[in-house]
Amino acid sequence: MKPLAFEKNDDLFFKILEIINFLNSEKKKRVGKLKEEYEDYFNLSNFTQWNLNSDKNRIEEERALQVAQCTKILDDEKNSINCIINLNHIGKFVTNLGEKISPTDLEDGVRVCVDRGKYQIQFSLPPKIDSQVKIMAIEEKPSVTYNEIGGCEKQILSIREIVEYPLLYPRRFSSLGIDPPKGVLMFGPPGTGKTLVAKAVANRSNSCFIRVICSELLQKYIGEGARLVRELFNFSRQKNSCIIFFDELDAIGGTRFDDGAGGDNEVQRTMLEIVNQLDGFDQRGNIKVLMATNRPDIIDPALMRPGRLDRKVEFSLPDLQGRSRILKIHSKNMKHDLNIRFELLSRLCPDSTGADLKGICTEAGLFAIRRNHKLVLEEDFLEAINKVIKGYSKFNATPAYLKFN
Repeated sequence: MKPLAFEKNDDLFFKILEIINFLNSEKKKRVGKLKEEYEDYFNLSNFTQWNLNSDKNRIEEERALQVAQCTKILDDEKNSINCIINLNHIGKFVTNLGEKISPTDLEDGVRVCVDRGKYQIQFSLPPKIDSQVKIMAIEEKPSVTYNEIGGCEKQILSIREIVEYPLLYPRRFSSLGIDPPKGVLMFGPPGTGKTLVAKAVANRSNSCFIRVICSELLQKYIGEGARLVRELFNFSRQKNSCIIFFDELDAIGGTRFDDGAGGDNEVQRTMLEIVNQLDGFDQRGNIKVLMATNRPDIIDPALMRPGRLDRKVEFSLPDLQGRSRILKIHSKNMKHDLNIRFELLSRLCPDSTGADLKGICTEAGLFAIRRNHKLVLEEDFLEAINKVIKGYSKFNATPAYLKFN
């Protein structure tokens, strides 16, 4: 078939031309609009103005920075500041400051970022503190107070003399010309109130309180435990005053020995780093150290000497008055008969710890619930004593502790 022919004065021919021209103009507008949006989004200049060589040089200069340590700041005669930096596994260099940093932002020992070309210092970094160390700090005060601890009056006084008095009354020590004690070791059978006293200290003082479970310092790789100890004390020095509580010290503080296989070497390195931080060359400042253990007989003598742990406080078994007070403390929130003879109950619990007495109060409440009593009666306490003191005697760790000592 022959193609359909149109004459110039044919109306259909002109209508088709108008449609084609309209579509071409709309397409040009759309393309121009997309081109403008593309240039606005990517901020590209004209291709004729591109300089690939200078762009490559700029990328080389502004690529990822390196982390170094500023070991010393040097001032020369021209009032220009130069610094000695230490790059790990590379070496030491003398360099100057970049345009983005002020001389007041630098000090000896600070971490800095340097470029890879001239090693110029670009900006300073905050001190490196492991996140695991920051988690150890207790931000909220525990609810335990000294009034809620029974049978430990002398021990509380000894710890307050070391921890609170130097922080609250420093002039008393300076006027006498003595240095305040730095640390205390709390030892005694399990359940005698060592951790409770530490919580009360955290509640009483306005200092930063850091609780360290010594088993957390044992790491898989060599040197990691010692590094955590160093960062722990570095973090403490940033505070105005700080109290560090090492719980279960016997996990890392045992007497050093050689087992022939080197399996205990990392534990000993961690313990030696604690010894170094306690009385090393670096000043501790207002950092008080509390340590607690159930086995003082196996603690290394290097930790026990004065100057590191100035005072050793034994948390022994509570006496008759102490046991009676502990029973009253743990039962003050209970609905019990007002005629209960706590002195008599305390006589029936010889050689018991505070944890045992708390268990007696809990068991007495359970016996009252079992019998549908509205009040906890004295007979409920008597049955609880038979269950906790006599029935659970084989689980008591006090005889083993007395044997160790």
